[in-house]
Amino acid sequence: MSPLPALRALANEKRLAILEWLRDPEAHFRPQTDGDLVKDGVCGLLIAEKLGVSQPTASEHLKILAQAGLIRAKRIRQWTFYRRDEAGIAGLRQVLRDL
Repeated sequence: MSPLPALRALANEKRLAILEWLRDPEAHFRPQTDGDLVKDGVCGLLIAEKLGVSQPTASEHLKILAQAGLIRAKRIRQWTFYRRDEAGIAGLRQVLRDL
C-alpha cells in the first residue's frame, strides 16, 4: 500500500476536520432523519453544512477521503452517509511506522 494518496488527502484542513468530526459524530452533528450517525455514518449534506461549503465541494472532499481508504460511503435511499474506515486508517498508520 502506497501512503501517497492518503497523505495527499490529509494535506487539506477541511478533510482533516471531516475525519476528526467523524471520530465522534454524535458530538459534532445534529440528529439526522435517515441513518444512525454512528452505525450508518453522517449524511453528506450535514458534512457540507458543518464545513460551510456547497454540497458539490463537500462531495469532492469526501470522494478524495474515500479513494484514499480513510472513510467509507453507504447509500440509504437517495442519500450518501460517511463514516471513518478505521481499518484503512490503521493500515496507513502501520505503513507510516514501517517507513
